[in-house]
Amino acid sequence: MVRRSLILTLLLLCLVAIGGCRKSGGDGGSAAGAALRLAVIPKGTTHEFWKTVHAGAVKAARELDVEIIWKGPLREDDLKSQIDLVQSFTAQGVSGIALAPVNDKALVGAVRGATRSKIPVVIFDSALAGSDFTSFVATDNRAAGKLAGENLSRILEGKGRVILLRYQEGSASTHAREQGFLEAIAQHPGISVVSDNQYGGPTTESAFAASENVLLAQNAGAGQIDAVFCPNESTTFGMLLALRKTGLAGKLRFVGFDASDKLVQGLEQGHIHGLVLQDPFRMGYLAVKTLVRHLRGEKVEERIDTGSVFVSQENRNEPRIRDLLQPDLKQWLGE
Repeated sequence: MVRRSLILTLLLLCLVAIGGCRKSGGDGGSAAGAALRLAVIPKGTTHEFWKTVHAGAVKAARELDVEIIWKGPLREDDLKSQIDLVQSFTAQGVSGIALAPVNDKALVGAVRGATRSKIPVVIFDSALAGSDFTSFVATDNRAAGKLAGENLSRILEGKGRVILLRYQEGSASTHAREQGFLEAIAQHPGISVVSDNQYGGPTTESAFAASENVLLAQNAGAGQIDAVFCPNESTTFGMLLALRKTGLAGKLRFVGFDASDKLVQGLEQGHIHGLVLQDPFRMGYLAVKTLVRHLRGEKVEERIDTGSVFVSQENRNEPRIRDLLQPDLKQWLGE
């Protein structure tokens, strides 16, 4: 009887041990059959661009039956908050992290900490220095900047004086756009860039103030400026507000970047002459999909280009362009 009880006890202990092994996913829950819990950390959460990225991430999560936690800083210059988020999700032991770094160098340490904890990281939207990540999902920002420069040169018919209002230092994505723009403009000797060292900053308010200052400094009101380029949503909208306030909207040729309802309205009114559009929905979708593929043992590409397109008065009503200008977020975000 004692022997029989001992055998039963040993069998129960074995079953408990086996059950424990099955529950333990290891490597942040990446084992086959384990539920995946992913952190998706954007640069900010207020701009329309990030809401569209969020919608794409939700679509991928639903298709792949994984959980995503969408959390990012309110402002795109809140570096400490973003570092804290990466470190917090690492400590929680999430299965993986998709990150759009606020700064290409300052997030390196936090990302390295995640990978050393066997939590894979996919970088999206904006580059990160080093190689401690699985894949980079983003627009080819240099090519997108060149697209802006080539089209603005065409609009100006190869001659004129141009202002470039930059975004903010340390942002790899917008820096690449700015460099691509300048490279394209340099191919046209009749066009001169009279200001390219001013930064709009992370908000519409800061961009509006910087736009007013640079327009005044370059005597734009007296006809000394022919065109303006801005490399992201907040600088484009800040500049649009400044042009309207100074009575220059529609008079200066204006090419911006990204889309929102207010920027689409500016395009329709002729206050904006062109917008370079990314595909933020596809970016969010592919960032999550790539991370899940890696966690499930599939080989993923090191670099995935999500594309860009130039939108003008002429093509803005084409179906594909209309989908980029006014994406349907309601079915994914309930907004």
